[in-house]
Amino acid sequence: MRQNIAIIGAGLGGLMLARVLHRHGIEATIYEAENSPAARKQGGLLDIDADTGQRAIRAAGLHDEFLALVRPGEDAKRVMDRDGNILLDYAGDPLSSRPEVDRGALRTMLIGSLPAGGIQWARKATAVTPLSDGRYAIDFADGTAATADLLIGADGAWSKVRAILTDAKPVYSGTCFIEIGLAADDRRYATSIASVGTGTLMAVAPGRGILAHRNADGSVSGYVAVNQPEDWIGSIDFTDAGAGLAVVAEQFAGWAPHLIGLITGSIAEPTPRPIYALAPDLRWPRRKGVTLVGVAAHFMSPFAGEGANLAMLHGAELGRSIAANVDDPDAALAAYEMALFPKSNQVARLSARNLEVFFGPAAPGSAADLFRSLRGTGT
Repeated sequence: MRQNIAIIGAGLGGLMLARVLHRHGIEATIYEAENSPAARKQGGLLDIDADTGQRAIRAAGLHDEFLALVRPGEDAKRVMDRDGNILLDYAGDPLSSRPEVDRGALRTMLIGSLPAGGIQWARKATAVTPLSDGRYAIDFADGTAATADLLIGADGAWSKVRAILTDAKPVYSGTCFIEIGLAADDRRYATSIASVGTGTLMAVAPGRGILAHRNADGSVSGYVAVNQPEDWIGSIDFTDAGAGLAVVAEQFAGWAPHLIGLITGSIAEPTPRPIYALAPDLRWPRRKGVTLVGVAAHFMSPFAGEGANLAMLHGAELGRSIAANVDDPDAALAAYEMALFPKSNQVARLSARNLEVFFGPAAPGSAADLFRSLRGTGT
């Protein structure tokens, strides 16, 4: 078995892969561009599915630790129209098969499960080059380099490793998110905060939306969503956050004042996040000694609720496949990819359809109907 395994990226997929390998006595090195685990905010809540994300967590031997992170009842869902009328309002289910956890806490759990030195921080990969002997050279921004016998790209949407396998690149979906957040004790926006309920609010209309979640401390975090050309968001100057958000709020003229207050009252840094996605039917030819996990392999919009779940599941499945084929790692990669493509492609197509459900011409009724149907199947 080749012992020199390099994983580029310390997201959920790369961390899960390293953890499952470690459980099987196989060590790998993760190279991560960020300077430390606390270099940036890791996003909001994730719903972790019993059949995907939780299955991976069990394979990692971390299910008890995971249960300690669960936020019971925070899976409550509320759908509103632009006038503030509630179209759907489901209370949280403490026994949900998709419990909510904080992404940052989940990542911290996985980081803590790895041996010291297993992650090399501040090692941003700038180039990955196949070598004539079948290994891979990795160049880093700090001027250093490394080689790997087995290379796994867990390096996100703009993966350097993906470029070895395919020319496919993410395409802008037409929807852009802008981060928002309100303090729990801001009395000026008490009505806005109360409108979120105890879980997640989705106030949507064709081409527009406010997606917000009530945190455990009573504060609110989330996103404004607008369907606009990619260069539109780049034309807004967010140096003055209030002025930038005021421009965004103009897209919601005529909406209920308490919903607009979730935008104009935001104290979060209004970071634009254009929604990109890879083609739902993406595949790549088998290449010796290299593959992808996580967003690098299946970048999609967040509207299937499965991106993080798939990242962890595929990280776990790749780890187990390598462990089961210690004398033939390329057979391990081939078996992993054979299972990866059908499931990822199915979820990517669902995600693309759901983006239309939320912001297409039938919104918000289509969004309410979606959650009613999911509730009917117990998901």
